[in-house]
Amino acid sequence: MRYVKWAFWGIIAAVVAAFFHYTLPQQDIVRITDTFEKRVDYGSNSIFWADANTGNATGTTNRDVFFIQSIRENGKPMVYRNEDTGWGWPPYFKFDTNNLQARASDLKSTSANPQWVQVTHYGWRNEFLSTFPNAVGLKGVSGPDVTSIPWLNIIILALVFALFWAIRVRWLRFRRRRIDPMLENVEDSYDRSRFARWREERRAK
Repeated sequence: MRYVKWAFWGIIAAVVAAFFHYTLPQQDIVRITDTFEKRVDYGSNSIFWADANTGNATGTTNRDVFFIQSIRENGKPMVYRNEDTGWGWPPYFKFDTNNLQARASDLKSTSANPQWVQVTHYGWRNEFLSTFPNAVGLKGVSGPDVTSIPWLNIIILALVFALFWAIRVRWLRFRRRRIDPMLENVEDSYDRSRFARWREERRAK
C-alpha cells in the first residue's frame, strides 16, 4: 500500500512539474535563419496551439501561423511558432505577433556573421506531435554564452510553494484539532462497546 501511495504522489508531482515546465517562460540563445508563414490544420495536437479564436473567426479549424527558424550554438535547429495568446492560457497577454515577426526578420543572420538572439518562449518542441514552442519575446545579445537569471520563474515557484505550504500547515492543524479527536472518540466508543459486549457474554456464561 505504501508503494501505491508513493506512486500516486509521484505521478501527481510529475504532472505538476510538466505543467510548470510547459507554461513558465524559458530562454534560448539562437541564431535566427529564417521566418515564414504557414497554414496549419489543427488535429489531435490542437491543445499545444494557441486558442484558435484569438484574432480569428469562431470555430476556425485552420489558420496561418508565423514561424521562426533558428540554429543553436551546437548546430541543432530549433523552430518556434509565433502566435498571439490573447486573454487565454497561458496568461502572457501577447497581442504583438506581427511586430515580433518583423523583429525576428530583422535579426536574421548567417553562420559567417552570426547575430545571437535570446528567444523567450513557452511550450515544447516535439517532432512526433508536430508541436512548437511559442515565442513571446526577442532580444539581441552579445554572444551564445550569455546567461540570464529566470527571476519570474523563481518568484512564481516560490509563491506556489508558499501557498502549498500554507495550505498543508492549515490542513494538518485542522486535522489535529478536529478530525483526530473525532476518530479517537469513535475508536474509544467502539472499544467500549466491544468491552461491554464481552462482559455481557461473560455474564451469560
